Amino acid sequence: MPRFEVAEDLSDKIKNLSRARQSLIEEMEAIMFYDERADATTDKNLKEIIIHNRDDEKEHFSLLLEYLRRNDTELNKEMKEILFSKKELKELGD
Repeated sequence: MPRFEVAEDLSDKIKNLSRARQSLIEEMEAIMFYDERADATTDKNLKEIIIHNRDDEKEHFSLLLEYLRRNDTELNKEMKEILFSKKELKELGD
């Protein structure tokens, strides 16, 4: 995982948040790859398998996001304000 600071200078909390964030990125990349493959294939059976695999990655992504929400107070605050809101997107955030 990329490091911008020397690992010895980082707390365990920050190391774990970095691990979770990098894993989140990797899960989203996997979702994107599976979406493209499912869209491109003309083989019905293969498409079903790829879609199943993609949806497993969405579960993994959601679990990591929940971990981050529980362990990053500012992210938790932002998610509570924005996620599942009925407001227009342009009305959310700063």
